[in-house]
Amino acid sequence: MSSPATVLTSWALTLHRTLELRGVDAQALFVKAGLDPALLGDANARYPQEGMTRLWRLAVENSADPAIGLQMARHVAPTTFHAVGYRLNASSTLREAFERLVHAVALVSDGLRPAFTRDGDCYQVLLYDGGGGPHLCEEETDAVAYLLVRFCRVMYRRELSPREVLLRRAAPADLTPYEKLFRCKLTFGAEADVLVYERLPFEVTLPGANPELARINDELIVRHLARQAGQDVVARVRAVLLELLPQGEPSQEKVAERLHMSSRSLQRKLVESGSGFRELLAETRRTQALSYLSEPGRSVSEIAYLLGFSEVSTFTRAFRRWTGQPPSRFGAPARARSGS
Repeated sequence: MSSPATVLTSWALTLHRTLELRGVDAQALFVKAGLDPALLGDANARYPQEGMTRLWRLAVENSADPAIGLQMARHVAPTTFHAVGYRLNASSTLREAFERLVHAVALVSDGLRPAFTRDGDCYQVLLYDGGGGPHLCEEETDAVAYLLVRFCRVMYRRELSPREVLLRRAAPADLTPYEKLFRCKLTFGAEADVLVYERLPFEVTLPGANPELARINDELIVRHLARQAGQDVVARVRAVLLELLPQGEPSQEKVAERLHMSSRSLQRKLVESGSGFRELLAETRRTQALSYLSEPGRSVSEIAYLLGFSEVSTFTRAFRRWTGQPPSRFGAPARARSGS
């Protein structure tokens, strides 16, 4: 079994800002999606891809904008992706930038596995290489596709557009924002998510080329990739806990087994990342409890079960430690609205 996919919280922060600009309570949506908003201030923190998919669904629902992914991409800056962004912006050509992207993208998201190939007089950017693993949801795929198109325009010339954009998603009800932003042939219901570009613009030296800056960030990327396994273990443990909690309180041994490592190896990796298993278990339960209690119709006993507590009273005592109040009081408005 492959490890659960994760993504940098800085990517989620851009969606947070986009929602706030729309007048949407982004903080509440993060909690409802089971994502701890406090992690948005940590440059190295990661969210489970599963939680991000829930967040995207909530973003569409609460903004009433099915194309919110396209709008979110407009707010992404080079600093969003730290060294990866600086590395791409310092590349000598677009071809070199996309070759670097393929190598470094795991630092941003391991739910995105791009491939970059040449096919005759065209270059093709595949957003996912077709191997086993998770795919991004439609809205996030929209965001990534337009982000890459926008990157090419910023780096080369504003009028640069792909020859064609192919997306696996079904055609949206309103094509207008897609036609306005991509400005090229669009194919929906495709077998893969692909950007197709003419060859020449990808081989021209870019005005912002800075080989020395690119090299410095290359070295940073190599060091970060070397530490990725240890740093990522926290997000991977959180994702496994979410899967196992409804079956009862998971042990460290059970989580380690799901991650294909020994309990001792997991403990060592967690210590190296500055965390611990019991700490992560409590944090995951707290975040999910707040999320469940915001949903109308959820009873305290049901939530206790979903969080792996054997007794409701045990859950109530834990919740008091986390928040200073019982879950019945915290969740009362939601249950009142649902009539339960």
